[in-house]
Amino acid sequence: MARANATHASLRAPGIRGLAKTLVCPTYRRLIGLEPILRKAVPVLIIAFLAVIALAAFIQARDSRQQAVQDAGRNLDLIVSAAAAQLSAIVAQSGRVPTRAAITAPEHTLLAVITPQGRLLNDNGDAAGLIGAIGDRLSGQLTITVGGTAMLASIGTSESLRIVAARPIDDILEGWYALSGRLLVFTTTTGGVLLILGFAYYWQASRARRADDIYNNVRNRLETALSRGRSGLWDWDLEAGRVFWSDSMFHLLGYEPQDDLLVHSDIDRLIHIDDGGLRTLSAELLAKDPPLAIDRRFRMRCANGEWIFVRVRGELVYGPQGNKRLIGIVVDETEERRFAEHTKRADLRLRDAVETISEAFVLWDAGNRLVICNSKFQALHNLPDGLVRPGTHYSAIVEAGSQPVVRTNMSPNAPIERGARTFEAQLQDGRWLTINERRTKDGGYVSVGTDITSLKEQQTRLMDSERSLIGMIADLKRSRQVLERQTQELAELAEKYAEEKIKAESANRAKSEFLANMSHELRTPLNAIIGFSELMENGTFGALGQPRYVGYCKDINDSGRYLLNFVDDILEMSKIEAGEVTLQRELVAVDRLLGDLLRSLRPETDAKKLSLHPSWSNGVNLQADRRALRLIMNNLLSNAIKFTPEGGRIGVRIRRHGNQVALYVEDSGIGIPAEAIGKLGRPFEQVQTQFTKTHKGSGLGLSIAKSLAELHGGSIRIRSAVGVGTVVMVVLPVEATRSPVQPTTPVLMRSAPRRAASAALLH
Repeated sequence: MARANATHASLRAPGIRGLAKTLVCPTYRRLIGLEPILRKAVPVLIIAFLAVIALAAFIQARDSRQQAVQDAGRNLDLIVSAAAAQLSAIVAQSGRVPTRAAITAPEHTLLAVITPQGRLLNDNGDAAGLIGAIGDRLSGQLTITVGGTAMLASIGTSESLRIVAARPIDDILEGWYALSGRLLVFTTTTGGVLLILGFAYYWQASRARRADDIYNNVRNRLETALSRGRSGLWDWDLEAGRVFWSDSMFHLLGYEPQDDLLVHSDIDRLIHIDDGGLRTLSAELLAKDPPLAIDRRFRMRCANGEWIFVRVRGELVYGPQGNKRLIGIVVDETEERRFAEHTKRADLRLRDAVETISEAFVLWDAGNRLVICNSKFQALHNLPDGLVRPGTHYSAIVEAGSQPVVRTNMSPNAPIERGARTFEAQLQDGRWLTINERRTKDGGYVSVGTDITSLKEQQTRLMDSERSLIGMIADLKRSRQVLERQTQELAELAEKYAEEKIKAESANRAKSEFLANMSHELRTPLNAIIGFSELMENGTFGALGQPRYVGYCKDINDSGRYLLNFVDDILEMSKIEAGEVTLQRELVAVDRLLGDLLRSLRPETDAKKLSLHPSWSNGVNLQADRRALRLIMNNLLSNAIKFTPEGGRIGVRIRRHGNQVALYVEDSGIGIPAEAIGKLGRPFEQVQTQFTKTHKGSGLGLSIAKSLAELHGGSIRIRSAVGVGTVVMVVLPVEATRSPVQPTTPVLMRSAPRRAASAALLH
């Protein structure tokens, strides 16, 4: 699955490669992958390139020098040949070798014509110096030194005379020196540029590595913060239909992070079907233009199968290529919802407790806003229902409510406490209230109003008779002391509310334990009653003497067995509610189990002339608790037998669907009204009809069957039509699930029309 990355981030980090796939081109991704190789290859390539350039410059300079020397040698040979031709022409014209000849050479070239006696025939500057330099050479080219100057000389002969042409080597190599300088500048410049580029590359690579390190540290901190905050990052390309999840999002759902982008179908399988999928949301967002902020809630399934509540907050923006993207975070709200539900239940308990108080009760917070009040307080001030809501300010209630107080007297004998006061108020209808106010720890205060009209009337009578009966003063004082004690008790009532709340919760937990203990204690005497009634009915120790007693014993035995079954059901249900049922799973052959169960119920079906129609294939097995599975099917078959009239039909089917096994119990009984199906499965619930009123039952059979099925990780569904019959389907997994579903409110199918029920009974 996908990861995130910005264009400047390192693609080597596994947590960001996924998002990089959506932001960078394939060529760039390949270049990033080759970066380690390039980092090592660049220095080698630069050095190799510089070496090639230097070698090429050296070879070119060497060849250019050789070429310049060769060209100069050829030119000197041409000069010698031309001088020989001039000398031959002079000799041919005069018929003899002249003693002086005007033979010249080009500029920067020395030309000498030397006789066999070593005398110059022409006068050409420093040509005389050539005689000693060439020695006795008669032909060819050689390098000589004349007057300290290195020269290239070419020697030829004509008419028994030697002709020497020479040129300074510096003049010959003048062009080569210029070319070599240019090559040196070019090589040096190219090397410098390459070195600068190499330095720039390494500087940029080092900077990129530092940026990668900084980004990875920031990314790790971000992932840590998201994980600790039970949050995840989303980047959704709406047009491509691909979604990026951060590592923390995978950890939030209990999955291992992966490196591929998610598609709509991947996430739709995790979102609850009732919350809608991503395709609907995508179509809605594509129809709108950014910027647009969204705030949605979903239920998503974790890797362990548990559903959690998440809240998606994000903003619709345009991506780098102009495509629409939804970027935001996902926050786990499961704990908040559980806390809210727990708070709501506690608030309901508090409201029930406050409502049961016989006095007018009201609680205000530190900001003088209403927290809670009961109906007595509302009736006292004649307040409308819409006003007595939590958060209403004290001034609004005073303004809207009637002002019943006619006179208020401070109680002089009331004990004075810090943050508390007690006063008496007379209402317009003549009643008197003692109002006790106490400050709470958070700065608010609680007020309790007690009706003391009778006490005030008594006080008035005592005061009226005081003028005539001084002896009544003592009685009046005692009455006032009683009143003060009652006032103090009412003040303590609010403080004891928390203790009463704890006691109520303890009583609720003790209920299941009480039922379990009670059922256990009742079994012992019931077993004795049933056993002795069977002995008397069978006459084990002799006849009873009166035939009517035999019928009475049978009635006692039947009633005892009914009561024992009732107690067994209560005991079984209490164990389930207390969480004391432990499944002993084993491989159970369902067909054999149902076959044995049907044979045991054969006497009951024969007594009512019911026809049994089993339909299943042999070899259907599943991992289950044998006793629990037998109890489930026994309760369902017993109900079918009980509510099917004589001559009716009962069908039992087994069907396997993938990794689940469905067990069907069908009957042609009286059926169940549609409005009553929702009640079935609750403890002690029975559908009351003219037929069922004549049949005894605890109402726990279906509830026990449902709870045991859910402990196996399965469920029970009911389809019924009045006058047609009922179909009960038990769905159980073939193999034990990791976390079995706890017993909850029954999942039942609503009553189908008569024709649908008839079709279900026929198939």
